[in-house]
Amino acid sequence: MDIEKKEEKPLTTITTNQRKHKSRKCLCICISLTIGIILTIGIIILILALTVFKPKKPVTTVNSVAIKDLDASINLLPPRVSLNVSLDLNISIKNPNKVSVKYRNSSASILYKGDVVGDVPIPAGEIGSDTTKEMNLTLTVFADRLLTNMDVYGDVVKGELPISTYTRIVGKARILSLFNIRIVSVSTCDLDISITNRSVANQTCHYTNKA
Repeated sequence: MDIEKKEEKPLTTITTNQRKHKSRKCLCICISLTIGIILTIGIIILILALTVFKPKKPVTTVNSVAIKDLDASINLLPPRVSLNVSLDLNISIKNPNKVSVKYRNSSASILYKGDVVGDVPIPAGEIGSDTTKEMNLTLTVFADRLLTNMDVYGDVVKGELPISTYTRIVGKARILSLFNIRIVSVSTCDLDISITNRSVANQTCHYTNKA
């Protein structure tokens, strides 16, 4: 009786298939490890960005406002006021972030009843991490801008000139060299200038910060 022999696969074919299977398995493991590492790094970066490197609001504080120069005179006929005012404004900006903050060209202004009557530029700069930067600014009232407001005459006659200072700093913090966070810090101070005593009275400041 003839016994049918099973057809045997060549050894080379079996070896080739095993190698292909092993290569695919290794590739899948490598891809899984790579994805796992990327996800882990992403989670770590996210945790750091939300905790240690979470952007915090810088704080702009007006330390003092003092009169540097004051010259006022009144002409009764015709009614006319000559007024020159310069203020020394000392402010400090605290950066509570763990990274430095770069701020662009900004300005500080003097306002009289809502109208800008003087300003001074604040050049762009940088504040280091956990650092407070102090600035001394001189604000001068432009007399020609006051002449258009008829309320000035009455205030000078009373001997008290109500004005406001406004400072706005716009910058950005770069978190982990990946994200740029825009930061704005605003300070306003309402005060009265006593023309008789040549002093600043009733100073009230407000601070607004956002990130």
